[in-house]
Amino acid sequence: MQVHEKIKIMRLCKDWSQEEMAEKLGYSPNGYAKIERGETDIKVDKLGKIAEALGVELQQLLNLNDKNIFNIIDNFSPQEGSSCNIYLTESQCVHELEKARLLLQERDKEVGYLKREVEHLNELVALLKNNQKI
Repeated sequence: MQVHEKIKIMRLCKDWSQEEMAEKLGYSPNGYAKIERGETDIKVDKLGKIAEALGVELQQLLNLNDKNIFNIIDNFSPQEGSSCNIYLTESQCVHELEKARLLLQERDKEVGYLKREVEHLNELVALLKNNQKI
């Protein structure tokens, strides 16, 4: 995910319009919209200002990955009656679903392994109990 996409998601989670964000930054609405569309290069000083307005560190904004975005979203407290809507493209949805499917497969493998371990431990306990009776 590119920086301008992260900025947009974080702004939406704050329930701010582009105009409100532009005002907070002292930019024109059109100029700020170009930032979110990725149509303009963002210099570090502007990124710092944007990060400050969003309540995150600049380094955090630059290093965000998909997992961090969702952690940040979880930490935002939308005002009563508002929500944080994130819109994904079809290909992004397919990708996220595939990742979820793979995670579920791995979880199922781990559960199977743990069940087998429990069975082995129960067998050992039974053997130990039988040896104590002898």
